Amino acid sequence: MNNWEYKTLQFDTKGFSGGILDVESFNETLNRYGSNGWELVSCFGTNQSYGASRYILAVLKRQVRL
Repeated sequence: MNNWEYKTLQFDTKGFSGGILDVESFNETLNRYGSNGWELVSCFGTNQSYGASRYILAVLKRQVRL
């Protein structure tokens, strides 16, 4: 049976009403975690207002080595 550990990353959005993600920084962070064995499981935005996202949350997992 596989054992997993999980990590949630929070990315702030920018702009007057939010919703603008720094994609370069986002990709850099995900690539850094990926090189350490983390796999992206889910990614979603949290609603602020008028459809803009306040935060982007990324959920990662990796297998626990016993």
